[in-house]
Amino acid sequence: MLQQAKNVTDDFSVSPQISVADVAEAASSGINLIINNRPDGEMVGQPTSAEIAMAAKAADVAYAHIPVDQRGLSHDHLDAFDQALGSVENPKTLSFCASGTRSIILRSYAAARAGQPVAALIAEAGAAGYDIAGHAPALEGLSS
Repeated sequence: MLQQAKNVTDDFSVSPQISVADVAEAASSGINLIINNRPDGEMVGQPTSAEIAMAAKAADVAYAHIPVDQRGLSHDHLDAFDQALGSVENPKTLSFCASGTRSIILRSYAAARAGQPVAALIAEAGAAGYDIAGHAPALEGLSS
């Protein structure tokens, strides 16, 4: 599954659902933080957060579960994302959900709130294959 991961920046990638076995592969590629943006039970057969967390611990990779569901993002999600990134020195992060879309949107909102230019965030997402241009007004609102 990691071959489907898309690099957004040198230290942040997004991916569709990963497997427990993908955790060790991610660690061997230098990932030191995995962020799971999928609620447990979203799809039959997906690994649980606890299973991914156990694999991350075994691979010495930090892990955060920040589930984003149909209700969308909140400031609590952004705070949890920032806290996860802050918990690791020089984080090299793999963030995943069903398709990678929620992960790139969460990262973009957190980065906009931190003052990164919205046009650059939209361009980064686009280069990774995710069109988030429709989020520009909300991203601009966070960056003000």
